[in-house]
Amino acid sequence: MSSAVTPDAIDPAEIAPLTEPADGVGRVVDAPAALERVASAFAAGSGPVAADAERASGYRYGQATYLVQVRRQGAGTALIDPVPLRDLSVLSAAVGDVEWVLHAASQDLPGLAEHGLRPARVFDTELAARLLGMPRVGLAAVVADTLGLGLAKEHSAVDWSTRPLPEDWLRYAALDVEVLVEVRDVLAARLEEAGKAAWAAQEFEHVRTLPPPAPRVEPWRRTSGTHTVKGRRQLAVVRSLWEAREANARQRDVSPGRVLPDRAIIAAARALPRSVPQLVALPEFATKGAKRRAPAWQQAIDAALALDEADLPTTRGPRTDAPPPPRAWADRDPVAAQRLTAAREIVSQLSEELTVPAENLLQPDALRRVCWTPPARSGPEEIAEFLRARQAREWQIELVAERLARAFAST
Repeated sequence: MSSAVTPDAIDPAEIAPLTEPADGVGRVVDAPAALERVASAFAAGSGPVAADAERASGYRYGQATYLVQVRRQGAGTALIDPVPLRDLSVLSAAVGDVEWVLHAASQDLPGLAEHGLRPARVFDTELAARLLGMPRVGLAAVVADTLGLGLAKEHSAVDWSTRPLPEDWLRYAALDVEVLVEVRDVLAARLEEAGKAAWAAQEFEHVRTLPPPAPRVEPWRRTSGTHTVKGRRQLAVVRSLWEAREANARQRDVSPGRVLPDRAIIAAARALPRSVPQLVALPEFATKGAKRRAPAWQQAIDAALALDEADLPTTRGPRTDAPPPPRAWADRDPVAAQRLTAAREIVSQLSEELTVPAENLLQPDALRRVCWTPPARSGPEEIAEFLRARQAREWQIELVAERLARAFAST
């Protein structure tokens, strides 16, 4: 197996800007009859379907999809508004089991599935770039590397819930799928040459079939700056304000950070204000929006302050089966710490040898778990089964299981 395929570097001066879709920017598909016409055209097309989706992260509550872009040879590009057209399954039915090409598929597949778009096969150009050891794996960088084309990304963080969508935003959206199939073909050839095509196929199927993540336990603890809060009473204020903000954001369909920034929650928790005037005296509550909703925020604070001691959150957080932070291993289990050091060295060496990022060779969580609580008999087969139960793919297991078994035997 070749460890890497390193294409000739592309001179930045030779990168041609990609500024206009070949077929222009058509009207946004927002009516059932128009969607049926798109489905018929895609059914008559050929080759893979290039797809992308736009969300309004940072603007709206949740991760709803506000625009779907699809392109297929012979059918052109369609920009579909999934707000009035909730069910897009007619498009999936029209193309059957053809391959869909996406960049960073794990970001878009959940939202597409909510609208009935469930590809039977996937090619993920970002994952392919990672497996090939490409230094930059963003879409614009991959397009430049593979095709020598410059793809502008200036609208990547705009509010895609805006209606009507501006023409230049729609042009940007159409260009995201304009050459995606051509990029796929170049990457597929490189994967084949590097001996990594089978690895990629397993990765693509894994991301396609990945179930939604389980809800987080006590998600309020992820409030940025919580580590600076002291004591259970202050933590209770963080929790109460977070829950109040979440309810407000959900009701208004606004990103929680726009309702009340994390820094304001932390400031209130540390100050423990006893009245609205004390609350709005904090610099973090000086904005018009924060002042307007200050009575509601103070009500949440008062509720936390009134809690009985037994009802306060713990400082350690919920119990989980996850290993402790690696920095604590040397004190808590020196042998496990030795296993982790050896395992990390194995993965690091493989990463360098195969030019695959360490986190793509084996999920860091799976690596930590097998080092902290390895099977009772830590032979290659037992370690393989342990990793398999934690969603490791067969190509990853083949690379690391035997090496880990040898390392564990010597610790």
